[in-house]
Amino acid sequence: MRGIQLQGLKKSTADGTILDGVDLTIPAGKFFALLGPSGCGKTTLLRLIAGLDRPDSGKILLDGEEITDRPINRRPFKMVFQNYALFPHLNVFENIAYSLRLMRLPLSVIREKVEKLAESFHLSQHLHKFPKQLSGGQQQRVALARAIVNEPSVLLLDEPLAALDFKLREKMLIELIDLQDKLKTTFIYVTHDQFEALTVADQMAIMNPKGGIEQIGTPKEIYEFPLTSFVAKFVGTTNLLGGHLRDLESQPIIEIPSLGSFAIDLAHRKPWMTESSSALMSIRPEKILITKKEVEGFSNRLRGTVRSIVYHGRSTQYNVEVAEGSLLQVFEQNEEHFPQQVIDYDNEVLLYWQKENVVLLQQ
Repeated sequence: MRGIQLQGLKKSTADGTILDGVDLTIPAGKFFALLGPSGCGKTTLLRLIAGLDRPDSGKILLDGEEITDRPINRRPFKMVFQNYALFPHLNVFENIAYSLRLMRLPLSVIREKVEKLAESFHLSQHLHKFPKQLSGGQQQRVALARAIVNEPSVLLLDEPLAALDFKLREKMLIELIDLQDKLKTTFIYVTHDQFEALTVADQMAIMNPKGGIEQIGTPKEIYEFPLTSFVAKFVGTTNLLGGHLRDLESQPIIEIPSLGSFAIDLAHRKPWMTESSSALMSIRPEKILITKKEVEGFSNRLRGTVRSIVYHGRSTQYNVEVAEGSLLQVFEQNEEHFPQQVIDYDNEVLLYWQKENVVLLQQ
């Protein structure tokens, strides 16, 4: 297991800055995800770690030893690309065995390693086939098997599931988690898909469009406690309402123009949270209760009108107008075949949420 440290990494092209002084520690033996929008520098960062590109400045360290200038063939890393990059003229056995043959290992050793790995990846019946004869999921397994057959210290994955359909992607995510847990190898997984990152990662870093790191933490920390409005909006869905903080020393509230005052929790008060300071109230749609009836026991309530409804299968999304031109999204789990109350278009509804579910962000 090997940990990686990035110190002040910068990379630019004629079109502008790609990475702007990235500092990041990737712990050994963890499943680490790099999540961000297209064009934020995720793949560039992965290529720098792999040694496929050189940074303009900054350092890359492996367990404290600098490897910034170390050639790619001397880095104990393997990379799985988005298009798998399988050799079309080699069958599955030879694709997996490729790096072992370069090491000039005895044929008996190569065969043992490949066959053992093929069994683990459910590829034993396909060793004689060529890539064009395989499904997308099978090709992905071959690419992974080829990458880990010589037991790299770090496995780099550049959106490896992007070409798969949703159901197969779900299945492969679970297989990747099991594989990393079994190998205890450091996995660095690049994706723009928040579902993938939240599913696989032990820890994750959110990259912003300017080529910097916006937040680092566990999936739960990042989803439940975003540090910026960018993270709150990019990871999941949230409602953001701007206002001013009041009565911070007694009963803290945020005053939002045209909507009123709402109770907030200051258990994790930050230095910028001062009396009358501007702030954004972030509240996740699934944290809000939508109902036609009066309910007790909630810190906050708001009245609104349902303007649109989107059925997602597992949940229903309601877009509720709470003031002219102001909509809140609410997600409700579809737990019952025949719900006791049916909420329809143009219904007057009440929205309830607890102050502990509010995240305050600097405006």
